[in-house]
Amino acid sequence: MRLNIFITLFIFLASAPATADQAVFDTCLARLQQAAQASGISGDTVSRVFPALRYQARVVELDRAQPEFTQTFADYFGKRVSNYRIEKGRTLLAQYGDFLADLSHRYGVPGSYLVSFWGLETNYGNTLGKMPTLDSLATLACDERRSQFFTTEFLLALELMEKERLDAGDMQGSWAGAVGHTQFMPSTYLRYAVDGDGDGALDLWGSPRDALASAANFLNQLGWNPEERWGREVKLPKDFDYTMTRKQRSLDEWRALGVRRADGGALPVVAGMLAELVIPAGHTGPAFLVYANFAVIMQWNRSTNYALSVGHLADRIAGAGPLLQAIPDDQPRLSRTQVIQLQQSLLAAGFDGGEPDGLLGPKTRSALRDFQASRDLVADGFPDKNTLEVLGIVLF
Repeated sequence: MRLNIFITLFIFLASAPATADQAVFDTCLARLQQAAQASGISGDTVSRVFPALRYQARVVELDRAQPEFTQTFADYFGKRVSNYRIEKGRTLLAQYGDFLADLSHRYGVPGSYLVSFWGLETNYGNTLGKMPTLDSLATLACDERRSQFFTTEFLLALELMEKERLDAGDMQGSWAGAVGHTQFMPSTYLRYAVDGDGDGALDLWGSPRDALASAANFLNQLGWNPEERWGREVKLPKDFDYTMTRKQRSLDEWRALGVRRADGGALPVVAGMLAELVIPAGHTGPAFLVYANFAVIMQWNRSTNYALSVGHLADRIAGAGPLLQAIPDDQPRLSRTQVIQLQQSLLAAGFDGGEPDGLLGPKTRSALRDFQASRDLVADGFPDKNTLEVLGIVLF
């Protein structure tokens, strides 16, 4: 069925509308219905689902607003690695202890990480989301920004509905169509969900054990290394050259550069183990060496702040203490427009950070480091107030 879905997707996209207002949505549904039928969705499902689909203007608003403002690391991290999530996570780690130990044995992922993902995604099931999943996916499938991706997810949601005999009214989740305790998209649900409670069904909404087992299977399939942790907070020497953040280096190389554990101890000796230095809040904030499992977390969610939060929350749930280096709370909050201005200013100064898109990605940060080094600023790739002032970016 999935091969047919991807074939018919291209037929649908050839005539997909450019915008997703109500009138265009109605026309779009006819095309979506054709794609569903061509992909093998039953006539009974089509006849029950499509007349009930509704355009969700709020979904498009949230999709448009999502990248407009970037939270500072202090805001993001502080709200997600909260005292409640730490204490509740420890309680759940103990409550599901034997079950999580079994998952760790089978999939290689420690229970503290699984509980951490659970906490980050839905606050341990307290915020599963109340948006109608099929409405959300259909609305986004008919919108120009990511039509191809969400058309695929919509069609797979229909397949999931049939496979698991789900009622459309019970399929609720985030505005973007992610569902269940671990917020899986339909494609991830279909590919990685497993029966954790042994009842023969795959229920990520109603069964935390199904959700935790599915998360373990997902991370295992993404390449989780059971022999390594996600990373660790580290301490940098006062004269550290921040241009060294550009690439992965072995732990031996980082040790030779003066990098130590956050408590001042020596980095572990692990032959051939590579790590990348991440400085999410600039040189005045905490620094982290991240390992291969950090890249696995990033495949779940492409946000560096998210991955750092998952890793540190897992450590705290397992009994570790807080960060030793305080996170500065006076960082500038940049709008997407301001980030575009920053990228344009870098280009004008001769530093190529890629096409100005309003996102502070690796290429922009690399260009920013080069610019900072050329102006005798701390070359940490972080847009602090001094750097923004030199670039002519006005904060308000």
